[in-house]
Amino acid sequence: MALKYLIVGSGYRSEYYGRIAFAWPELFNARYLVRSPEKAALIKAHTGCDAYTDLKSALSFGPDFTVVAVDRGHNAQVISQFVSLGLPVAAETPLGCDMDSLKMLWELFEKGKKIVSLEQYPRHPVLAEGLSAVSRGVIGTPQTAYLSLMHDYHAASLLRHMLLTGHEGYSMRGVRTFLAAAETDSRYGAITDGKYALRERDLVHVTYDSGKTAVYDFSPIQYRSFIRARHLSVRGSRGEWSDTTILHLDGDGLPARTFLMPTLPKKYRSLDSQALRDLRKTRPEELFLDTCHDEYAIATMLLDMGDWLNGGAPPCPLWESLDDAVFWLCKEEAVRRPWEEVVSPKTPWGAC
Repeated sequence: MALKYLIVGSGYRSEYYGRIAFAWPELFNARYLVRSPEKAALIKAHTGCDAYTDLKSALSFGPDFTVVAVDRGHNAQVISQFVSLGLPVAAETPLGCDMDSLKMLWELFEKGKKIVSLEQYPRHPVLAEGLSAVSRGVIGTPQTAYLSLMHDYHAASLLRHMLLTGHEGYSMRGVRTFLAAAETDSRYGAITDGKYALRERDLVHVTYDSGKTAVYDFSPIQYRSFIRARHLSVRGSRGEWSDTTILHLDGDGLPARTFLMPTLPKKYRSLDSQALRDLRKTRPEELFLDTCHDEYAIATMLLDMGDWLNGGAPPCPLWESLDDAVFWLCKEEAVRRPWEEVVSPKTPWGAC
């Protein structure tokens, strides 16, 4: 039976969840709750899913859980509203924009409210392959990482998985600069006028309590640009993962090279698509994360919601996404105070 979920929100990110339900109707059934008839009409046109402007109508189809995909400034408030109705909530990140909001969500969780996050980047097919190799010890003990791939809380999540740091504390120092760059692409199509814009670039050095280190290096233009690439590397005692290649020692101690492909675990092969099959036909030289990667990654988490609602493991533990939001808040403080040390705070969920 298809999982049923209510999507709260009408922005760009919310449309992923509607398109997923439309693409796999045998697995998912979705409705939207939006603010106006105009937004309802747009959502219907963009995703194929019905949208309502009043809560009673939106809940009439009996959702198993709610997907909260509103702007991040209202995320914690809306999560609180829907768990108070007795509905489990799966929320876009960040879950909150300040420590008070994050602590409030943890208190709700400790009181038995069902809250989980939908941090999708570790589920991207190529990234998941690389992270699997790290967790299996292919590169030995991971020691240092460089990440220039995504921003803030998303980066925090991937760094945790790249370096296997869990809930470790850390200190960081950084700086924000502004660089001129030609705009070439956007959510709505290519830009060809050749005009320049000043775009922020954050460079942050992170030292974890274990001594492992990371460099966060990102500018928002990297998400959509034909002239800016995205990179990652994680170096371990027996090798290195660099973008789409893993250099390592094999079982005989001889150097080997593994090329990462966007493979799908057996559990999620029901989510295969022509777009993903096309990606698997060739080895990507560049670390390129397309929209179909995002939708597949999110869909795997939605599929796992069924197990979680029946007492299984969550798609992403709540404490991880709370930690990711704290990392973002610390990073923002670090770039406001160039090269001054910022230390991660103690949190109520620290013992998890």
